[in-house]
Amino acid sequence: MQTHFDKKQAPDNPNVVSEGRRNLLKMTGVSVAALSLGALAGAPALAQSNEEWDKVFPKSDLVDHQKVSFTNRYGITLAGDLYSPQGRSDERLPAIAVGGPFGAVKEQSSGLYAQTMAERGFVTLAFDPSYTGESGGEPRNIASPDINTEDFNAAVDFLGLQPSVDRERIGIIGVCGWGGMALNAVAADKRVKAVVASTMYDMTRVMSARLQRQRNPRTTHADA
Repeated sequence: MQTHFDKKQAPDNPNVVSEGRRNLLKMTGVSVAALSLGALAGAPALAQSNEEWDKVFPKSDLVDHQKVSFTNRYGITLAGDLYSPQGRSDERLPAIAVGGPFGAVKEQSSGLYAQTMAERGFVTLAFDPSYTGESGGEPRNIASPDINTEDFNAAVDFLGLQPSVDRERIGIIGVCGWGGMALNAVAADKRVKAVVASTMYDMTRVMSARLQRQRNPRTTHADA
C-alpha cells in the first residue's frame, strides 16, 4: 500500500529513547489482550496535543495523542503516535505497540488499532517501521525482517520508559504483513506478555501456492 506520508526524519520530540533499553515486557491486541492483561475501560486527561490531526480516521474524544520518536538498536530513528486514555495519567496502565500492515504508515490502520485500544484503557504506540513513512532508514520503502523485528522491540523499550505504563503488562499487535514480525519479536523478547497477529491469511502458504502455480499452471490454490 503506497501512501504520501514519506518523510525521512522523525519529528523532534522530547520523548526520545536512547540506549538504556530492554528492561521491559510485552502485551497485546484487541479483546483477547484486554482480558488477559486486565485492562479497564476508562476515561479522562493527559496533555492534549494541539497539532493538526493528520490521520485517515476521526480523532477520539476519549484519548490523548502526541507524536513521539525513539531509536532502535540499529541507530534508525522511528516516528510514532502515542495514544493514552484521558484522565488516567496518574495510573500504571497496560500498553501495546502496534505495527503494520506491510507498506502502510501509522496514520492508517495501525493508528486506528492504537486509538481504539487506548479507548479501552491501554497506552498504545503506533509507529512507522524503519524505511517507511516518517521514520528513518535508507533506501526507502523496503522491508528488512531483522531490522523490522527490532523495531517492535524498540517500541517495547519506549513504552516501558513511560511513567504511566506498567512494565509487567506490555504487548504487541502486528497487523497484516506485520503479524509475522510481531511473532518474531515476541519469540526473542520475553518482556512481551501477549501478542496478537491480526492477519487475513497465511502469507507463507499463499506465496508457496503462487510458486507452485508458476511451476505447474494447473495447480490450484486448494491443491496447495
